[in-house]
Amino acid sequence: MADKPSRALVLYGDGLASFISPSHTHLHSLASLACCGFLTLPHSPPLPSENVDSRIIRGFAELVDSSEAYNKGNLKESLEAESPIPSISERFMGMKAAVITNNLNLQCFGSKLGLTILQSNEVIDSGLSLADSSIVASQLLKLLGFEGGKALETSQFDLLFVHMGAGEEPNGLLDLEHVNDLIGSLLHIAKPGNEISSRLHLSVILSYGTFIDENPNLSFSLAKHDSNSELSVLFPRQSYTVKGGKLRENVRHLYPMLIAQWQNAVTRKDVVETYSFSDFKEHGGYLVIPADRFLHEVAFKLWKAPKYGA
Repeated sequence: MADKPSRALVLYGDGLASFISPSHTHLHSLASLACCGFLTLPHSPPLPSENVDSRIIRGFAELVDSSEAYNKGNLKESLEAESPIPSISERFMGMKAAVITNNLNLQCFGSKLGLTILQSNEVIDSGLSLADSSIVASQLLKLLGFEGGKALETSQFDLLFVHMGAGEEPNGLLDLEHVNDLIGSLLHIAKPGNEISSRLHLSVILSYGTFIDENPNLSFSLAKHDSNSELSVLFPRQSYTVKGGKLRENVRHLYPMLIAQWQNAVTRKDVVETYSFSDFKEHGGYLVIPADRFLHEVAFKLWKAPKYGA
């Protein structure tokens, strides 16, 4: 833990994991500095019952532990009905959180959860775009109270989500290029040794979005025993399959979200060299946690939760 509360920036590349290539050098550079692993999701509803908009809301709802607010049977009702859970600020000791997204459904859903909603053009000066990564990075950090290489005493937000892409062709690759460039600019600004690097908690999450085929090479399950064997009852349960002392009934082992987290001198550094599924599985120190525990882990770093998992 840092000696002062962190402020968190989450770059969420929705559906962009399939577009990762060796050319995304800043993404791989971050992974080599960070603690990397997986966020597990529930099983997806069968196609075609879930459209892209519903998937976007469901994935984000898991990240902010608000799946109760998402009616899996009717997206329209999910967006119009009152949230059955307290706001994020009420749940996490007054945490000031915002999401930057141009997706109208996600804006509506985030508002239900008490998130401040910002559009890209509200954050970025007129005439600029996400391609102006150094300027965008400075603007994002300014919202978190980081300016001139220093951490100001107060900030507009404690936590800032940046939602980029929906993983649909043909924009997926372009969206990931923006994520890659933005990471490069953030790492340049938050150089080890200045106040920003020790107070900024950076998470980069890439999901696979909609998928049709089940690829066994994209499964993070570590179980090697035969489920029909008499010895299987002796095999220890992995923690991500348990909640509140009971087994989770709906755990998808395929196509998890990939996550890399970095905060200088605070997060652990593993031996991952590239931002890739195989490298994370072999060398990641983060291992696997359910996606609905992510926000709790971040809130702890922000001193907005009494302990991890609270």
